[in-house]
Amino acid sequence: MKINLRVVYVSILLVSIASLQACKQKQVKSVPTDGFNTGTATFVADESFSPIVAQEEYVYRSRFPNANPVFVYKTENQAVNMLLNDSVRVAILSRELDTAERNIITRRSLSVEVVPFAVDAITLIVNKASGDTAITVAELKKELNGQGAGNKTIVFDNPNSSLVRYLKDFSGNKEFKQKNIYALKSNVDVIKYVNEHPDALGIIGFSWLNNPEKAYASYVDGVKIVGVRDEGNKQYANEYFKPSQESLVLKQYPLSRTLYMVNSSSKNGLAAGFVTFLASDVGQRIILKSGLLPDSIPPREIILKSKL
Repeated sequence: MKINLRVVYVSILLVSIASLQACKQKQVKSVPTDGFNTGTATFVADESFSPIVAQEEYVYRSRFPNANPVFVYKTENQAVNMLLNDSVRVAILSRELDTAERNIITRRSLSVEVVPFAVDAITLIVNKASGDTAITVAELKKELNGQGAGNKTIVFDNPNSSLVRYLKDFSGNKEFKQKNIYALKSNVDVIKYVNEHPDALGIIGFSWLNNPEKAYASYVDGVKIVGVRDEGNKQYANEYFKPSQESLVLKQYPLSRTLYMVNSSSKNGLAAGFVTFLASDVGQRIILKSGLLPDSIPPREIILKSKL
C-alpha cells in the first residue's frame, strides 16, 4: 500500500495546531481574573448585614475603580453551603466555620482565613404605642421557649437566618413552634410588621435601624428599641441597656454577635484586598459611622492650638 506522505504531514500539522490551541485555551482559563484591588470576584454575604456591607462596597469601589467585587446576599445556611461546595470562596458571616466545615475546604488544598471586622447588636423593637420599654434576659428566654405570658407576637426575619440560629443557641430551644412566634422574610418585613401591630416584639440586627434607606425609613419611625437587663452580669445586674457602641464595648448590652469575613481563596487577590480594606482605618470608620462596633476602634485625633 502506497502511503501519501503529504497527507501524513498535513495531518500531523493539523493535530499539532489543535494541541497548541488547546494548551493556549487552558493557559487563558488559568489566568487570575482578579488582583489585590483589581478585577472581578464574587462574595456571598449574610443578607442580615446587607446595609453595612453595601456601605463598605460603595466606598471600596470609589477608592479602587478597577475593582469589581460582586456581592450575592443569601441566608446564613445558603451562604455557608455556597462556600462549602466551592460556588464562592469568600463569605461574610456572623459565625466562624466549625471543624467539619473547615475540613471540607482544606481537603481541596485551600486555606481558611477568618477575619473579624465588627460587632452587631441583636435588637428588640416594639411599636411606638406600646408601653413595653424593657425586658430581662430571663424573660426573653421564657418568651422564646413558650413559658412567658404569651401576649406578644414575636417576629424575626426567616427560618434559615443567622438571627434564628443565634436565638436558638441563646434560648436553648431547637425549634420555635409556639403559635405566637413567626418567621417572616426579611428584617424590613419585621420592622414593617412591628410598625403596624402594637402587640408585636420584633428581633432584628441593629444596622437596619441606623440611617435606614428611604424605602423603609417611615416604618423605622414607628418603632422603638427595648432596653435589656442581664441578671447574670455581676457588674450591671440591675441596669437596662439599649444597643450602642458604648454598651457593646463595655459588655453592658447582652445580645451581640461578631461579624467575620471568611476567605478561602488562598491567593493575594480581590478577597485579600477587600479584607485588608475592611480592617483598615477607612473600613473601620465606616463601621463606626454605621452604629455598629468596629473590631478595632479608629483613633480620634485632636489638634490643640495654643493662643499666643
